[in-house]
Amino acid sequence: MNTPSDMQPEYIADFLTRHPNFFNDFPTLLADLHIPHPHGTHAVSMSERQLIAMRDKVRMLENKLAELIQFGEENDGISDKLHALTLALLAARTPQDIVAALALHLREGFAVPHHAIRAWNLPADNLSALTDPVPQAVRDSVAAMTQPVCGALAINDASDWFGEVSPHLQAFACIPLRSAVAATPIGLLVLASEEPKRFYPGMGTLYLERLGQLVGAALLRMQG
Repeated sequence: MNTPSDMQPEYIADFLTRHPNFFNDFPTLLADLHIPHPHGTHAVSMSERQLIAMRDKVRMLENKLAELIQFGEENDGISDKLHALTLALLAARTPQDIVAALALHLREGFAVPHHAIRAWNLPADNLSALTDPVPQAVRDSVAAMTQPVCGALAINDASDWFGEVSPHLQAFACIPLRSAVAATPIGLLVLASEEPKRFYPGMGTLYLERLGQLVGAALLRMQG
């Protein structure tokens, strides 16, 4: 049999868990036991300590709920902006329309300061850089991307696509453009910012993937 000096806190906690009627059998203990206050130096009764614990738990749950509500509102906002871009892409009739719609919604809807896009297997277009030649090595690198890559620039050649602002860019999101019916990417969209933490490794890429699918599907229509 264990002596008081041999008993470990774990044994006591296990005993009380397995004997929920213990304090019913010894009701005076609830009034006689005093334990340190969790937020101070004075002692409180066990019942008061339980009340404090419940208040702390309620406060924690309220904070968690507020955080979830905030995330939900942010996601709703992103979904609305993505929906607006979708409608603009559906209305596009030419590659130039796609480029213009994308530029407008990235700038005004998503506050993305810089972006560059290239697509291959499209008719040559002298009105924009969309169909500028892209080396096969770059195409192969994009084809190997299973999802958007955020942080440092994943495709080094894409640095030249930003022109004179390129040296000032510190964060990138490289998004392969592929539609649901075409597993092989038909282009690459690169978002960029001077803010180092705007796009970072480990950030969620769900909406970036959807953006790539939308633009990819719109461009696929232009292939005829």
